[in-house]
Formats: sequence, structure tokens, C-alpha cells
Amino acid sequence: MFCLCLLMLSQTAPTQAQSDEDYEEYAVYSRKGLAMGLYLGSYFPNKYPASLYDGYGYDLEGNKRDFQNSWMYNKIMNQYGKNAPNFGGIDQISQALGVQSDQWFFDDEDYMPVNMRFKSAFSIGLNTRFSRDGKNGVVFNVNASQLKAAGNFTIKTTPPPGSTQINNSLQTFEISGQEQRLHFQAGYQGVLGPEEGIQFFVEGGLHATLAKFGKNEIQINDLVIDLTEEYNNNSGDIFFTGKKPVGLGFGAFAGLGFDVNTSGPWDLQLVYNPMLEKVNIGWDPKLKLSQSVGLRCYYKLASKS
Repeated sequence: MFCLCLLMLSQTAPTQAQSDEDYEEYAVYSRKGLAMGLYLGSYFPNKYPASLYDGYGYDLEGNKRDFQNSWMYNKIMNQYGKNAPNFGGIDQISQALGVQSDQWFFDDEDYMPVNMRFKSAFSIGLNTRFSRDGKNGVVFNVNASQLKAAGNFTIKTTPPPGSTQINNSLQTFEISGQEQRLHFQAGYQGVLGPEEGIQFFVEGGLHATLAKFGKNEIQINDLVIDLTEEYNNNSGDIFFTGKKPVGLGFGAFAGLGFDVNTSGPWDLQLVYNPMLEKVNIGWDPKLKLSQSVGLRCYYKLASKS
């Protein structure tokens, strides 16, 4: 009897071990519980706050300057331009333009930048989801982007003496700005289908944008000028001290896309997000529509099903 029991155990033990291995190999990770991962995508901001980088700049209280006191006028005329010799400098603008100091002009507000636009930007972030039933969950996302705004301004030049050119010319140059944004999203996500395979999902909730004014530059041929850089004249006075705005604005987000729940620990989502966001820097901020599209890669910290 004792030998018979040993024989039976010796034959059933490998079977049990093989069964456990099969379970490990074929078990499917559940969407239930906590999932954390990365987001990579493209961010398409609205053009509305791009006018913050139109060269006027801000005073110490964060108010927009007028033309005569603007960052651009003071940089072009006083620090780098025809008034620079009064402060111990030289006219670098005429050198960049290839004309004499009395042959170029930036004395009209119509020469200031126009058509300021943000370009699309790369977005990266940390995204989390918690679900009790594998279909309905709570999400919290933090995504970051660095934006670039671009536009054009003009400088008038007159024909040099003895030239066959009759009319004055307006030369166009680029102005650019940089801005950092952090996007915070908290809301609901629902998967419309069973846990396995490729399913459609929707999401939505509260959105917050933390925006910070970065750089503001102009380029006149080979001469690059940082509009936000402070400088001293020969009397020791500091020019162009101003406030770079930072602000937090609130709005809402929605989303839809496809969820690919793999048999392993990874859950992939291709998602499109329209966002009603408020960039709360500068003057008269408003709620405007922006968009993003990207790929989420969740790591499921839940037990296997």
C-alpha cells in the first residue's frame, strides 16, 4: 500500500507543476487595480495666447508695455540700434542690415510683429489609472510640453545715395517665443467592451494648465537679440526689467481612442484629447480649444486573472 501511494504521488506531482507553468504562461493580466505608465504624443495648442510673444513685453506688475516702452523698441533702437552710441554702444542693427544708421527706421507701431502662432509641440507625461471592475476607472495624468511661437516684424530701409532704387523697402524678420506648459488631468475613463483584445474607450474630466513665459527673441539676418535680457547703460541704470508671467488656469478635457489589453502586464492606448484650456498668463485669458494625440503605455500592477 505504501509503495502504491508513492507511485501515485510521483506521477501526479509533475502534472501539477506543469499545470502551474501553463497558468503562468497563459493567464491574462487584468485591468482591475492600479496601472501606471508613460504618455508620448503631439500637442496642438490654440493660437490665442501666442500674442504674448509679440515683443511688447511686460512691466514689473505684469502689465503689457506700450510701443515706445516695449522690449522690441528699446532693444532695436536703444541697445542695438541708432541710439546705442548715446549709451556707449554701437549701431549693430545697421551692420546687420548692411546700411548706414540714417537709412533704417523702426519708428512706427505698424512695424511690430503680426501673425503670431504657436507651432505643434512634442508632449511627454506620466499617466495613471485605477479601476475596480476592469472597465470603469479613475485617471490622473501629468503631461509636459515646450511650445514655440513665431511671427514676423518689419524694418524700413531707404535707398543708399546714388542707388537706382526709387522706393523705400520693408524688410521682414522673425520673432519667436518659448513657453513651458504642464497639463494636469483628473477624471473618468470607461472601456466599452470586454477586457480582452482591442476595445473602444472614452474619458473626460477636469483639466488644468500651468504655463510659464520662457524666451522671446528676434533675429535680424545674423543678429539674434534676446528681448528679455536685462542690460546696463554707462550710468549703471538697468533697462528692461520686467515680469515673465506664470499662471494656472482651469478647464476641461475629453478623450476617445482604442485600448489594447495585452495578455502580459502592458495595456496600450491610442488616444485623442480635445481640451478646453485656459492659459492664465498675460492679459484677458480665455477658455479656448486645444488638442493632442498620443500613445499611452500602462503597466498593470494588478493580479492575473
